[in-house]
Amino acid sequence: MDPTQRAQLIARDKNNVWHPYTQMSLYQKGADPLLIVSANGARLREADGRSILDGNSSWWTSLLGHNHPRLVEALTHQARQLCHTSLGGVTHQPAIEFAESFAAVCPPGLGHIFFSDNGSTAVEAALKMAIQFWHQQPQQKPHKHEFLALRSAFHGETMGATALCDVGAFQAPFAAARRPATRVTSPADDLGRALDELEKQLRTRADHIAALIVEPLIQGAGGMKMYEPSYLLEARRLTEKYDVLLIVDEVFTGYGRTGRFWACDHAGISPDILCAAKGLSGGVLPFAATATSDRVFESFLGDRSRAFMYGHTFCGNPLGAAVGREVLKIYEDEHILEGTQERSRLIAASVERLAQLPNVHNARSLGMCGAVDLGSDGDYLSEIGWRVYERALASGAYLRPLGNVVYVAPPLNIPLPDLEELLCILEASVHEVLAG
Repeated sequence: MDPTQRAQLIARDKNNVWHPYTQMSLYQKGADPLLIVSANGARLREADGRSILDGNSSWWTSLLGHNHPRLVEALTHQARQLCHTSLGGVTHQPAIEFAESFAAVCPPGLGHIFFSDNGSTAVEAALKMAIQFWHQQPQQKPHKHEFLALRSAFHGETMGATALCDVGAFQAPFAAARRPATRVTSPADDLGRALDELEKQLRTRADHIAALIVEPLIQGAGGMKMYEPSYLLEARRLTEKYDVLLIVDEVFTGYGRTGRFWACDHAGISPDILCAAKGLSGGVLPFAATATSDRVFESFLGDRSRAFMYGHTFCGNPLGAAVGREVLKIYEDEHILEGTQERSRLIAASVERLAQLPNVHNARSLGMCGAVDLGSDGDYLSEIGWRVYERALASGAYLRPLGNVVYVAPPLNIPLPDLEELLCILEASVHEVLAG
């Protein structure tokens, strides 16, 4: 694309497009944004011709890289037959086949699949399921409508999900409209205290708590905070003991990000409800699923008043379902999880090297995710991570930070030479910023 055309497109963007998580006054007056015209594998192509490594999988979605040919073919093949029909009392083969395939890879006992559009709505569906579940018990428990969530949690953008959020920049403007939720210590901060607080809340307030919701092993938007599987084991034991539902939000961690298909597989647990999105469709389309146990599902059977009163126009749409089914086939055919082992070791080694630098704290990695904190204090609005972002972008890598948290979460099948280049850029950029 010639420079004039590129400049015209960016001017039109700044005039009309309102960007997420972006201060638009700074954006409109600032430097030109990236203008992406195509993508392939782990690389984005800018309109000016640059090839840029996608170090964050485009907000954690493109787990199989961009424009995987089998996903493009699955999408176009389905589009020739059926692009859309509602799922309200109607069904179609792609939804049936994907639901079967998805249930087969879920933790044991999660055989009922409710479709929605994205991670936020997958969580929103789970919250509503939990509340209606308790309302419809033989002995109604109307007071069980509160939720427990971890500190530093992030579960999405809808109002219900926002109530569970503990990232100040995301939830503060909506405080007056949020449903109350109780937050307990994250095991990433103090495992012993986290378990003590959880047990106390469940022991004393189980009659009011509908569910505990957790991001298993990695709290993503809260700062890539990581914790041990032992917390999940104990959380499952305690929620069963006190008859509280357990919801695991695998929107970020699912589909192999932690080295196993689900993060809760590290602990060998099955929750009552599991939420999935992002990599579920390989980054091709908005698509999500909420999987539930027989116990949850069967509480909605009976007369019409017991139906789950929730849905979206594009729930289970044929395009997304066809692509989601093909994603699972690719995982099996191309041995995606097996391939993450060597890549995970490279990420861990890079993080360990960064840990040796002054002013680098809390270096950590798990599977295909590695992160460091720059400085001992900071939050989502911290600028230091953005300085690393700018250095990395100048060197050919996209590494959008979380304030002072700099991290990598590339496609799971990123070619090894690309991963090595990405990690070199990460390390060099952190070095340069810390050196002043």
